[in-house]
Amino acid sequence: MSTTAVKEPSPPQDFDVRRNDSLGLRLQHLLHGNPTLGPLAVLIVAIIAFSVANQRFFSAPNLSLVLAQVTVIAVLALGQTLIILTAGIDLSVGAVAVFSSILMASFATKLGMPGLLALLLGLVVGTAMGALNGFLVTRIKLPPFIVTLGTLSIFFSLNSVVSGSETIRGSDMPGLLSWTGTTIPIGGFRLTYGSIIMLLLFAVFFYALGSTAWGKHVYATGDDIESARLAGIRTNRVLFSVYTVAGLLYAVGAWILIGRLASASPNVGVDYNLDSITAVVLGGTSLFGGRGGVLGTLIGALIVGVFRNGLQLAGVEVVWQGFAIGLLVLVAVSLDQWIRKVKT
Repeated sequence: MSTTAVKEPSPPQDFDVRRNDSLGLRLQHLLHGNPTLGPLAVLIVAIIAFSVANQRFFSAPNLSLVLAQVTVIAVLALGQTLIILTAGIDLSVGAVAVFSSILMASFATKLGMPGLLALLLGLVVGTAMGALNGFLVTRIKLPPFIVTLGTLSIFFSLNSVVSGSETIRGSDMPGLLSWTGTTIPIGGFRLTYGSIIMLLLFAVFFYALGSTAWGKHVYATGDDIESARLAGIRTNRVLFSVYTVAGLLYAVGAWILIGRLASASPNVGVDYNLDSITAVVLGGTSLFGGRGGVLGTLIGALIVGVFRNGLQLAGVEVVWQGFAIGLLVLVAVSLDQWIRKVKT
């Protein structure tokens, strides 16, 4: 009598592992398509945590202070975002902003120019400094890191020469130059004109990057410059325009800086380069170009401001505040590397 072999049942599959893998892949795809979701979640969690830890954090005066503190960095980071989207980097951010502020103040106080003329000339010079970076990158074919490292030293040196290492007080300038520091009371909240300018700039570039041919060319150039060139995009023109526009934004940041400090000082801006890059990275913009956006940068700047303010209210020393921000940057870059591995 023949017997039929009974097939042993296969071991049960690990559905938990499959489910976890599936959730991980879904999250990876979600963050790849929506790079601002991660930073937004971090910002919300940070606000909730610091509000629970200290009731003063969520008060209107303190939130007004946080917004005022991040305004300058946010505007500088907006220009930095445009450059990083093209897979570049700008180390001369702080030097351009501080030198522009010194020029505006010097034109008005030392040369006796009207406030409007001094402001316009400062904006023109800031734009020209950005254009110089763009020219060296596109025409001389130097790497952005080397170009902006060199102009960083040049602009800071010129800053010392023009200013004589002396601070120019806001009371000596025309009111227009320090107008950006004027506040508007909204209930218990106080909003500066500089913050309003910052929000308007982010709205303009949010539209420009998402709804214009120029914005699409910026993303294409950063994603793959050779493919963009073969597709008919004039990549050198795109890169030059990005660095030039960034220079203009840095000069606007200089105007806001004067209002924020009520002076023009040659001794500020040492950390602006790293702070602007930090805001961009925390906002989900990839350092490899082609992915990210200005909304994320605004959120990234707010994350930096919220963490520093919250840790300060908690009595954490400045050195550990820097440690926390640095740790956030490492986590953000690691997350970006993981997101870039997504299979589309």
